[in-house]
Amino acid sequence: MQSIQKLRPEGLVRSPAFSHVAIVPPGASTVYLGGQNAVDEHGTLIGEGDAAEQARHALHNAKTALAATGATFDDVVQWNVLLVDGVDINSVYAAIGPELASDEPPLVCAAIVSQLGIPGGLIEISAVAAMAID
Repeated sequence: MQSIQKLRPEGLVRSPAFSHVAIVPPGASTVYLGGQNAVDEHGTLIGEGDAAEQARHALHNAKTALAATGATFDDVVQWNVLLVDGVDINSVYAAIGPELASDEPPLVCAAIVSQLGIPGGLIEISAVAAMAID
């Protein structure tokens, strides 16, 4: 089976943080990761008022959820990041960027929203991953 390809085509900005296009070959197993917030296993919000801390914990939750399927961050095709209006996006990306850095980074979509479903939540992360099946 062909491997999953993440492309940064000529003529588009080249960023170490994201790719522009992903190709998932036929037969790959697709994993959809629902929105992960900064809550612990009891539903308690971690890092109230601290977007960077919430981002780190949401990413930890994403890693835990992906691991349940056998997927890792290397298998992520696209991250979707929701930030509450007013959050310092640079502090969030500084907090989670080093863990997501890759030679073939996934696609990234970010949006500013008025609020999230978790009271006090400042960030939510979801993803689509794909794993080649041997």
